Amino acid sequence: MPLSPEDIVRIEVMDGSDLERVNHRKSKLKLAIVEPNPAWPHRFLDTKARIEAALGSTAVAVLHVGSTSVPGLPAKDVIDIDLVVKDVKDEKSYVEALESVGLLFLFREPKWHQHRFFVEDRPGAYHINLHVFGRECPEVERHQIFRQWLLKSPEDLQRYASVKRESAAATEAAGESMQEYTVRKDKIVQEILNKAFRDLGYIK
Repeated sequence: MPLSPEDIVRIEVMDGSDLERVNHRKSKLKLAIVEPNPAWPHRFLDTKARIEAALGSTAVAVLHVGSTSVPGLPAKDVIDIDLVVKDVKDEKSYVEALESVGLLFLFREPKWHQHRFFVEDRPGAYHINLHVFGRECPEVERHQIFRQWLLKSPEDLQRYASVKRESAAATEAAGESMQEYTVRKDKIVQEILNKAFRDLGYIK
């Protein structure tokens, strides 16, 4: 059943209470925000090709998301990807195949859109965050709406860039984690999303 605007604008909080850890990162991920890198789109396309070759028709969509997907936007040097699969609960259909191409299964969050999370952090490899969801997931749709709005709104792109730098600096100064960095950005992310939702006619 297709997603409705109500489904898309309804925010479900990810609090980590149901997180089921499978593995741990082998290397520490740096929080530093860097200037846009022309290699980012190529890294995404390379990873997309690997995923599609490994999964075949199980991969419904492989989407570049997050700040590295927006030209001109500073970001952590990590490629974020949404992978939509036919049945996210059927881990046998994709976990082993993804691990065969170097992606490590870190955790699952059954109560938050049945989210599965993989990373690429092999020595010498560029960093990848892979988010696996099922069909018609509102979070996947929100990621695309947020990206498209930043592409059409230079003002909000610059506003978001400033908040990212400020949040990263404050988080590092406090010796906090990636989670605190994300929380610091939450308000501006929601404000920008609401602008995009209004533009689409999803909210007033």
